[in-house]
Amino acid sequence: MALGTLAALFALTSCATDAPSTLDTAGTGAERVERTWWLLFWIALAVFVEVMALLAWALLFRRAPTTRVRHGQPLRFVAVAGAGVPLLILVAVYGVGLRDLAMLGAGPEPQAPTIEVTGHKWWWEVRVPGIAGATANELHIPVGERVRVRLRSADVLHSFWVPQLMPKTDLIAGETRETWLEAERAGTYRGQCAEYCGTQHAHMAFLVVAEPRPQFDAWLARLGSPARQPRTDAEQRGRQAFVQGTCAGCHAVRGTADGRAGPDLSDVGSRWSLGAGAVPNDAGHLGGWIANPQTVKPGSYMPPQPIDAARLPDLIAYLQSLK
Repeated sequence: MALGTLAALFALTSCATDAPSTLDTAGTGAERVERTWWLLFWIALAVFVEVMALLAWALLFRRAPTTRVRHGQPLRFVAVAGAGVPLLILVAVYGVGLRDLAMLGAGPEPQAPTIEVTGHKWWWEVRVPGIAGATANELHIPVGERVRVRLRSADVLHSFWVPQLMPKTDLIAGETRETWLEAERAGTYRGQCAEYCGTQHAHMAFLVVAEPRPQFDAWLARLGSPARQPRTDAEQRGRQAFVQGTCAGCHAVRGTADGRAGPDLSDVGSRWSLGAGAVPNDAGHLGGWIANPQTVKPGSYMPPQPIDAARLPDLIAYLQSLK
């Protein structure tokens, strides 16, 4: 029964096919961690098999109580198998760890692209030096290039972690930390705050989009360009509702508003989620988020918005057009 229960639990762990895993790597940094993990796994498995074999041997071939035991050979066995071999294994693993730490600590070239990420309660602000614009909870990197990531915290301790690309790096208030990302293949990789930072710590996710260099350059160009202008009457009315209401006091839309308390919304229509992974980014959830964010993400700093119900669809249309 116990073995059956363990087997069922093991099977359940593989049900979430979209969960990021350090054993499904796509970057050189995470590959180092994966190799060390497998090394430790096989060593632990070998030790387990050896111990079980010795236990089985002791149970099956145990001596009678009257049998005399020689002390020389068992002591030599314990010295070699219990001290010598473990010492060699620990020294080897320690050497591998030092090698990997040196590799992970080596930063990119000075001319490498640089992205600045600031952790807030509970979202990620993304900027690029030399570009005035910003985005939130999504950063782009060119495939096959090592990108420098400068990390800061605006409040408490956070931890920047992209399991498939790189190990964790803590964000400490008042300090600027650095890490790097390098993706071997194009794709979208989920990251997460890995240090408990308050009520909505679990809803502090982000995406890393690895793409070819031309697409990355296009993303940089969009990041520094004014936001898309309204093209329909509904979008125009929604823009007026945004500027004339309370939204513009906290949020920026390039060319329209410059609030800095909350995320920049210049490309909010194309983002993968609302609330840093709290809910999907669609019209229904966006309306609920605007009307009362506390029902979606309790504890977030955004208060309910006193917007007239008749103007809410126009505001949703305008925000969804920002891509």
